[in-house]
Amino acid sequence: MKINLLKMMGLSAAVLLNSPVFSMSANEERAVTLKTPISLRLAQAKKPITGKVVDETNTGIPGVGIKNVTSGKSTQTDASGQYSIEANSGDIIRFTYIGYDAQQITVGQQNSVNIKLKPSANTKLDDVVVVGYGTLKEKEITSAIAKVDSTKFRQSGSRNPLDLLVGKVAGLQISRNSSNPNDGVGVQLRGVTSLSGSASPLIIIDGIPGGNLDLLQQDDIESFSVLKDGSGAAIYGTRANAGVIIVTTKKGKKGPARFDYNAYVRTETLVKRPDFMNATEWRARIASGEYKVVDKGGDFDYFQDLINKNNISNNHNLAVSGGSDNSNYRVSANYRELQGFAKENGRKEYGIRASLTQKGFQDKLQAQFNVSTNFNNANLLGGGGWENVLTKNPTESYFNPDGSYLFTRTITNELARLEQERYGVQQQTTSVDGKIDFEVLKDLKLSAFFATQRNNRIWSEYRDRASQNSVENGDAPNGGYAAKTTELNQNINFEPTIEYTKTFGKHKISGIGGYSFRRETNEGFNANNRGYLNDLFEDNNLGSVPVKVTTIGIGSFKNENTLIAVFARLNYSLNDKYFAQAIFRREGSSKFGANNKWANFPAISGGWNITQEEFMKNVSWVNNLKLRVGYGETGNSGMGNSEALVTLSTGGIYLFPSGEYLQTYGPNKNPNPDLRWETKQETNIGVDFTILNNKLTGSIDGYKRKIKNLIDRYTSPQPPFVTSEITTNVGSLSSKGIELSLSYAAIKNKDFSWSVDFAGSTTKNVLDSYSNSEYRRDMRTFGSIGGFGALGDAFRTYEGREIGEFWGKRFAGFSPDGKWTFFNRNNEVVTNAQINTSVFRDQTDFAVLGNAVPKYYLSLTNNFTYKGFDLRVFLRSKLDFDVLNTMAISYGNKNGASTNLLNSAFTKYADLKDTYMYTDYYLESGSFLKLDEVTLGYTFKLKTKYIRTLRLNVTGQNLVTITGYTGNDPDYIQDTGYGQLINNRSLGIDTRSPYPATRQFLFGVNFGF
Repeated sequence: MKINLLKMMGLSAAVLLNSPVFSMSANEERAVTLKTPISLRLAQAKKPITGKVVDETNTGIPGVGIKNVTSGKSTQTDASGQYSIEANSGDIIRFTYIGYDAQQITVGQQNSVNIKLKPSANTKLDDVVVVGYGTLKEKEITSAIAKVDSTKFRQSGSRNPLDLLVGKVAGLQISRNSSNPNDGVGVQLRGVTSLSGSASPLIIIDGIPGGNLDLLQQDDIESFSVLKDGSGAAIYGTRANAGVIIVTTKKGKKGPARFDYNAYVRTETLVKRPDFMNATEWRARIASGEYKVVDKGGDFDYFQDLINKNNISNNHNLAVSGGSDNSNYRVSANYRELQGFAKENGRKEYGIRASLTQKGFQDKLQAQFNVSTNFNNANLLGGGGWENVLTKNPTESYFNPDGSYLFTRTITNELARLEQERYGVQQQTTSVDGKIDFEVLKDLKLSAFFATQRNNRIWSEYRDRASQNSVENGDAPNGGYAAKTTELNQNINFEPTIEYTKTFGKHKISGIGGYSFRRETNEGFNANNRGYLNDLFEDNNLGSVPVKVTTIGIGSFKNENTLIAVFARLNYSLNDKYFAQAIFRREGSSKFGANNKWANFPAISGGWNITQEEFMKNVSWVNNLKLRVGYGETGNSGMGNSEALVTLSTGGIYLFPSGEYLQTYGPNKNPNPDLRWETKQETNIGVDFTILNNKLTGSIDGYKRKIKNLIDRYTSPQPPFVTSEITTNVGSLSSKGIELSLSYAAIKNKDFSWSVDFAGSTTKNVLDSYSNSEYRRDMRTFGSIGGFGALGDAFRTYEGREIGEFWGKRFAGFSPDGKWTFFNRNNEVVTNAQINTSVFRDQTDFAVLGNAVPKYYLSLTNNFTYKGFDLRVFLRSKLDFDVLNTMAISYGNKNGASTNLLNSAFTKYADLKDTYMYTDYYLESGSFLKLDEVTLGYTFKLKTKYIRTLRLNVTGQNLVTITGYTGNDPDYIQDTGYGQLINNRSLGIDTRSPYPATRQFLFGVNFGF
């Protein structure tokens, strides 16, 4: 039983319950009254009341809180459940213990009273949380850790496993740029952690650091644990600056064989498209004289021709599991086909995962093995080209009069491209891991963990001889083009550990120490050729045409890195009231310079169960209240393997004195023996609480952190350096924020229940410094605007300023002839030519226009059940951020244009009669509220021994978005990272070629037998 596990873990103290904090309300308590005549009770003196407190299996419970409510005296049961307390006849004594309903008795004539506690339906006893290299019970947690199990996952069918967590963890931002099934997600925990290094949390899958998410299917995942702060993540050292996400997959359990089949089908429909002119509107603008373009007589909408109108995605997962006292197993097979909303855009996946756990040697030895592999074939050809079809003259055909494709060098024929080109990737990912635990003594365990992962990808591309790319090529006109790229990533991990746990009366200690070794190897090859005389071989015979310098391309690479570490964690608890944890990791990485190979990462945290204190005894509405305080240091090694080393590149070929023509080489990068890891120092203060008779639970966390020794490239003097740039450590970031998580069980009765979950966070990131005595730089720019005109970058981050600030020209209106005017630094209205665009803050007329980082992230889930029905309504919101509408910049300006334009060019932007410009005129609020997901399900109660469970559900996603933003769906605007491109998208900049926002509908079945 889980309750027995809770007791066996050493609850020898009051266990948070030597008070009414976990008690039921008065009308829910089980009361036992021992009747005694009033006269006798008045005459009696204090006497010892003794007895035993047992659970539902009649086993004595240690650490039960016992309080004489009348006198105020309290005690607790010993290791066998025995107790003794003084009381008068008529006194009320209360018995409380975590996980059980409180009971109280009225003392009568008896001197001995035995109590049997009943498990509480309102307290979860299985809240065991996975942490680095082990588990802790939730009450023992002293750092900021969030656990999300499968009951809380998103229901709309994940493309990426992290989709299951969107909006579920306060402080964890997971963003998608589109509904393209081949795009990844942007992940960020508690804001920006690096300027140029890795900005995503470390992923741990069943103990494997750097686990590959491609191996995971949603039905194989048991839970996620998110280590938010440094005091919890420090045990992972130089890879934990951006936090840690630990994934635990499902395992077999004791019992007869179980078969579980889970499946869904999904289709997508268009939410909206950018409002460009159709052929009728095009002709009307020409007739009115508003737009001087050509009417070619047709009426075409090629946007619709890029849509896969019959898209049907489906997923199937079959799992077999079971076990006995000594062994358990689980094997699952998965097939998934994801069809994109765009044509030639999708993926097919096949995967298998197996786990086996075996005990032996009188249960002192336990071995666990996991094997998983996934085959993924993705079609990457489609998904783009939307800008081309939207901006094409809607009266012009993509075809010649004879039905052949029409090619013009001004625009790509997207219909021809989809028919005459192929581009895809084949991927196989395999992971094997095993762990052996051996109980040397009752409290001492030795373990050894080994894992290896292999990820192999092959990109294939071919363009027909008749394709536009081949026809218009000048080096080999009308010759086919072929390319192939291979990449292999491998890693091995080995981690032996020793673990010790001991209880001494009121004291409990547990510790783990270990060694970690990891080696990563990455290699790849690419080749392309042009001029193929037939389309038969495609990319399968790259050497079938003559090799010429103008048509051939070839390249390859190989690199590796090694990381080793020793680590230790010590946990201590006193009377289940006070908790402390200390972590230390010493780590070395081959990535860093010769003078800085090693790093130390300490952490310390503590917890105080306030509800165990005497002053909380009578605060009956507070069931649990714990204060957490932690400090920890982590690092970031997410950079290239050779950044600290000098590397060589080829030069010319020269005739040497020997008479030979030899290749020359020279350095193309400066070495830096002092290059080191980025370091984050983080302090976290948090409160966990359960109140109102266990109805409302939640946590509040406030954090402050500083990231030092930021890695970036700086200008280096020549001499002494060979090249003009060097990778080095300069500058620091700081951030602070607040996170709030709440769960409220509003109603719960026999037929109906209603519960609410809320997650909210706010954060602020500042670039504290970007220079030192040797390398000086006041500002960093990023976010290329692109489009028409050389508009530069949208963002500037100066020292001491917030990250994500748009800097540009402040719009002051249009002149009578439609020309731009702006405010200068003195708030004077001037022309564009008079604006000072200097990068120096004391000179430039550029100013802060807004900020692309949402200030608030909010989500709200309502869960309803009625008999066999269940309904989940999920809302998400991002508030107080700005978006640059680049589609309006390029296609809301009719001045000098000849392409199709937005209708707003003739309404909202009609006064503009000037060139393209980056200004706050095109900056809009991106705040939104989204009805993100609604799921209605029904679970059948079948009276048969052959079927355990049957549930059907229907889900709608992205149903309604309330926003004032006039561009594309603001939820698809990149809101993570610091200039790092994710799916070729930059922070805060809306795209001119948006993959259409879709509304998705899913039908699913869960069948167990």
